[in-house]
Amino acid sequence: MSWQDKLKSTRVGLRNLNGAIPEVTQAFGGLGKAVKQGGVLDYKTKEFVALGIAVTGRCEDCIGLHIEALIKAKASRDEIADVLAMAIQMGGGPAMMYAAKAMTCYDELTT
Repeated sequence: MSWQDKLKSTRVGLRNLNGAIPEVTQAFGGLGKAVKQGGVLDYKTKEFVALGIAVTGRCEDCIGLHIEALIKAKASRDEIADVLAMAIQMGGGPAMMYAAKAMTCYDELTT
């Protein structure tokens, strides 16, 4: 399955979940908005942190969503690679496997 297809599937699943528990998903969305808009770090830096957590947490759906956000934030391939290197250092071998998925996602979504 392509990363574009995975992103579409992720969004379908999230819409389905939103229909089942709208109060919870809206509250979670509000938390995300508050975190991304507040504080001293810029949006792109926060998305880099989220990508690192997605890789070490082994969440493919999260990887796709955060790579997509980073592409929109004009993150370069080299910046993505640097974040992935740090995630590998913190997460070991399993993180390396998911870092490879993240790099493939970036390459696919930018070509």
